[in-house]
Amino acid sequence: MAQSVENRRNMEFVAAKPMNSTPKTAGIKEIAKALGISIGTVDRALHDRKGISLKTKAKVQQMADKLGYRPNLAAQALKLNRRIEIAVVLPKQISHFFDPLREGIQSAASSSVGLNVKLTFHEYPRLGYGDAEALEARLKENNDGIVFTPGNPRKLDSIIHRLTERGTAMFCVASDAPSSARIGLVSTHAYSSGALAAELLALKLNRKAHVATITGELATLDHAEKLRGFAATLATLAPHLSLLPAIESHERPKEAYRQTLALLQGENKPQGLYISTANSVPVLKALSEQGLLGKIQVVTTDLFQELVPLIESGQILATLYQRPFTQGKVAFESLITYLVEEKKTLPMTRLAPHIIFRSNLSLFSDRVHGLAGSEPF
Repeated sequence: MAQSVENRRNMEFVAAKPMNSTPKTAGIKEIAKALGISIGTVDRALHDRKGISLKTKAKVQQMADKLGYRPNLAAQALKLNRRIEIAVVLPKQISHFFDPLREGIQSAASSSVGLNVKLTFHEYPRLGYGDAEALEARLKENNDGIVFTPGNPRKLDSIIHRLTERGTAMFCVASDAPSSARIGLVSTHAYSSGALAAELLALKLNRKAHVATITGELATLDHAEKLRGFAATLATLAPHLSLLPAIESHERPKEAYRQTLALLQGENKPQGLYISTANSVPVLKALSEQGLLGKIQVVTTDLFQELVPLIESGQILATLYQRPFTQGKVAFESLITYLVEEKKTLPMTRLAPHIIFRSNLSLFSDRVHGLAGSEPF
């Protein structure tokens, strides 16, 4: 199938009726009864409408918290009297990561009980290249929200601002655009991922040696933060290890392969290697061809079929799983909550990466892309 700059797929999810077994939570009626006031007063207080004193609002909110009140998203969505339209703008590469992230979004959308959501996917070639054009094309649409991964945030800030001015809620996943008008973020804790990789290599390499990192474009905040965490932790825990200049593969497999060969044939040959993106196949190919798999300590990122036998055989020390399915699921759920509850701000959600060794690989066997559709939180 020919690849295009944008491959659009439309999906509409109209959720089924909730199961009868769902436990009932406290509602507006229960709050009103507990306080001895009218349902209308509680409703106005919870939705910050006019005609309610600050004292009454405080009492209502306090009782709502005490009773465990949660807004009925489906009911609020029905009040909108329209379908919620969400666009998802993600790169085609790297499929090991972005395909399960899409599946997480689709899963959350199909589980949105009582909501009428139109979910549209848009693809561009690779992270940092084509994303500006893909986002700008959304200016011609009337989306309520957009989930996207920013490549170079500086190039996207103005487009994000224009979309926000049109009333579109912009939500980042997998990497951030912190100075933009985006309303939220879900990602792995990138700094901690880099720090974990450095600590793992420090434990294995107890003599003077060189270590190297192969990353994507450092204009992407996720990549920059991983490198920062790696360098800082390595300097603290393993001053006997020398960090070589970072190699930016720009998510191009051929470039990653060429640069890895140059690194391995250079004057300062590394004894440890941290591949901070899922674009590790060409790097591992170069290591294999040079007979260095299993001789150089390697920490990779994410989990897919090609990595499994290398982890099982000990040729890869460990991989840091970024939980893409969960990232997509939580991103969609957070955006829907923002749109339906009309919240003004959302907390940043940073997930802890999972460390996968040979010893616990079997626990993650159903996380290999293509063999599973979900993952635990």
